[in-house]
Amino acid sequence: MSDVVERPFGDYAFQQYLGQEKLMGCRCVNCDTLFVPPRSICRLCHKLNMQWQQMKGTGKLVTYTHITIGPPALAAQGYDRDHPYCCGVVELDEKVRVAARIEAGEVLGSIGFGMAVRVVFLHPADRANGRTVLAFRAI
Repeated sequence: MSDVVERPFGDYAFQQYLGQEKLMGCRCVNCDTLFVPPRSICRLCHKLNMQWQQMKGTGKLVTYTHITIGPPALAAQGYDRDHPYCCGVVELDEKVRVAARIEAGEVLGSIGFGMAVRVVFLHPADRANGRTVLAFRAI
């Protein structure tokens, strides 16, 4: 895409794109394999010839779990045994899978296998010092 700034492939660049509300992956130019999050070396053909690709941001929920005891950062946001959060694996329309938070508001029971989802970007209150979190929400 023309508005994609070329960056080295890796977690830092992936996080920068999330901050710009872009879900990015990379495609191996040699064997056409797609990866999200991006990686610098193709795990199939072992070549270094990768190219950025912006994802549509839509897909379906393949699997998920409710988490009641999370890391301290999520506990500080109010998630606990009485207020769990959800993480899952989404198969994007591009046929690649990505792990992310699944947002369901107050109704965790509304989450289900195969449901259609769309990407959302969860920005911290202090955007300058926090990391944007990749999440999906039901369409």
